Formats: sequence, C-alpha cells, structure tokens
Amino acid sequence: MTQSGVDVAGTGFTVLDRVYQDDVMAFEALGGSCGNVLVSLAMLDRAVVPVIALGDDAVGQSLIGEFERAGADTRYISRSEERASPVLAQKLDTGSGVHSFSFTCPETEEELPKYASIDDDQVRVAAGIFEACLVFYADRVSAPIVDAMERASRAGAIVYFEPSSIDDQDLFERAVICSHILKYSSDRLATRLEAAPLKEGAILVVTHGVDGLELRQGEQSKWSAAILAPKVMDTCGSGDMVSVGIIDWIVGRGRSTQSLAMDDLLEGVVAGQRLAAANCAYAGARGLFSKCGAASARRLLSDDRDPLTSVVAFSNG
Repeated sequence: MTQSGVDVAGTGFTVLDRVYQDDVMAFEALGGSCGNVLVSLAMLDRAVVPVIALGDDAVGQSLIGEFERAGADTRYISRSEERASPVLAQKLDTGSGVHSFSFTCPETEEELPKYASIDDDQVRVAAGIFEACLVFYADRVSAPIVDAMERASRAGAIVYFEPSSIDDQDLFERAVICSHILKYSSDRLATRLEAAPLKEGAILVVTHGVDGLELRQGEQSKWSAAILAPKVMDTCGSGDMVSVGIIDWIVGRGRSTQSLAMDDLLEGVVAGQRLAAANCAYAGARGLFSKCGAASARRLLSDDRDPLTSVVAFSNG
C-alpha cells in the first residue's frame, strides 16, 4: 500500500455480466474491463478505489456488493435514480471457448441498460483520490474521465490507459498524452495510434492475440510470447488478467513515473500472462478467482511453474 493509502483508483467500463453457457443462463457477476481489473486487484489485497456511476437499483447494489466483498473502497461510486445500472449479456460456447457480447437480452430481445461515464461532480468529489493514488486506470474516455486522468498524471500517478476504441479523437489524444502505460490491441487500434502523441517515456503494451504481446518504449521493443492455456473453457477476461499482473507488479514494487522501465515491466507482463492462461480453464472473466480463490491467483502471479500444475495444487490447498 502507498503512503497515501490508495494503490489503484480507476474509472471506466463496469457492468453486470449476465453469462449464458451453451444458451442457458448460468450466472451473473461484476464485469467490464475496468470492473474486472479493479475488483481483481482488490481481491489481491491492493487498496482499490473505483470511481464509477451506477443506477440506484438492484443491479447497482449487486455490483457494489462485489466490490465491497473484494475489499474495495466504494465511497466514490455514485448511484442515481435517473439511470439504470448497465447489464451486458455474454454468450459462451464452453466447447470452443468462443464468447460474444450484447446489450440485447437474449431471452426477451429487449435493450439492456448501457454504461455511463462519471460526471464533473464525481471528478470534483474524488479529486483527492486521483491525486493520491499510485496507479490510475481508465479504459474509456469522456471529458470528466480525461480530466481525472490529467489530475492523476499531474500529481505523479502512473496513468494506465486501456482503450478498446476511439470515439472522440480530441479526447482520445488528451488521454494518450497523459498516459504512462498504453495497452491496446494491434487488430483494433494499431493503425489509429501510429501518429498519436505520446508522453515522454510512455510504455506501449501491444497485444497480438494468441501470438503474445509486444512492449515498446521509445525506440526499444521486447516480445513476450503467449503462455499456452492448459484448458480453454472461456477466454473472456484474458486481457484484463494481463493488466492485473502488470498493475499488481507496479504496486508491489513501488514503481513511480520516474522508475518505470520497459525491461522491468516485462516481469509483470509475464505474471499477468500466467494468470490469463490459467483463467481460461474457467467460465467467466474471473473464473479462477471464483473457483480457486484469490490466494491461487496471488501465487500464480509470483510463481513461474506451469499454470495448470499450479492451479491444481492451489485449488487443493
């Protein structure tokens, strides 16, 4: 934990995942990239503060309950009667591990509530958190979110940005230029990011699917081959688990914006890849956490043995 008491603060895509396994409703759980990353880090005993906007409804209460059980500080989660908490339907074919997502309910064909960004008032209320955290995580942009990112960056936090798309070019460029770590898919964003302005010393984490990922810092680059998943039931959450490994490594070693180097970060990347590979054997974005417990995930992050051997040993105590 940092001297300020806040290891990781974050905002972005947080939803209730409604998971259908082989067309049958199986379970519901907190989801979305931001939600997965923050709640996983909280379960790993990091001091986590989510700053998100939810509805004053049963879904919102369920999501807050998951954060609270994980140990996160939920005081900065806003709830409003004027919005409905977001729900995302995930269809999973457990035979192939293929999944799809939709904001349309597969049972009723009605539109499900969608994600909404935090607003300016939330940024003002949580300003002290943004300025005190060691790492600030975001996976979406809006004017208030970029304001929060810039506040965190100015205060010395490591800003970790994991976009999935570019909707507003101006806001996106503001977000990129204040980010110390930028993680993105080569398939989705490589072309769009080639000319993007970067912060000096920024580290790029460029994912290439089953092949692995590439680290870049200035003119330097390193390749980290993917770790073979011992069993594939669900690949959902794999990228989030890599982010969990990276951020957990940064917090555990007390890295700062001045000491963040690509060569060192590779250790956190590989730890996250181990966690991602093992997580594929279970349904859900955090299936390993659910079935084997956070202690298993913690030991995977610090253990370079084969993921399947490790998980079997951990789940048996």
